[in-house]
Amino acid sequence: MTWHEPAVTGAAVAAVVGQVPPETTRQAVGYPALFLLVALGALVPVIPTGALVSTAAVVAFHQALPFGLLTVFAVASVAAFLGDLALYWLGQRGVRSRGGSRWLETLRGRATPERLAQAQVGLEEHGVLVLVLSRLVPAGRIPVMLACLLAPLPLRRFARGDAPACLAWAATYGLIGILGGSLFSEPWKGVALAVSLTLLISAAPALWRRLHPH
Repeated sequence: MTWHEPAVTGAAVAAVVGQVPPETTRQAVGYPALFLLVALGALVPVIPTGALVSTAAVVAFHQALPFGLLTVFAVASVAAFLGDLALYWLGQRGVRSRGGSRWLETLRGRATPERLAQAQVGLEEHGVLVLVLSRLVPAGRIPVMLACLLAPLPLRRFARGDAPACLAWAATYGLIGILGGSLFSEPWKGVALAVSLTLLISAAPALWRRLHPH
């Protein structure tokens, strides 16, 4: 069983879009909400973080605010990075503890032996650079993080590899939002396209495994 981003909910999108008329109020609510949701989504797989970043990018594109898209990129990448560090730190506590921990067991339960073995080979061959690819491949983050924990990789070295991974992740989903925003004059159409693309990306690995079981 692996983690996938669930279907985006209206409540989550509304938290980022911010259905508040004044632009200043919308920004004040939207950016902190995006930060909290992305950081929480790195810890608990109940929030469609990729779809949220793309949605925020669509809104920023249509508002044409100075540095709006850069702010979305910065907020999303920093939140993802801090969320990853928190999850890795919790996992390290489990590795060092004789009895393990709930967080470590959760990570083990979300990475199949095959995916974990692939992640361990990738980590051995490419080092922390494998973290960049793991952030971009749906359901690839947890097996690689678990491989780093079992290596064991120090938190500082993990952070050096995870920083560019989070930057690449935020840029990728931000570009999806820009694409959706540029194709339609109505923001909601851009949001619908961006969300559909992110959900298609997240579902692609499971569909591939179903079509190619061997």
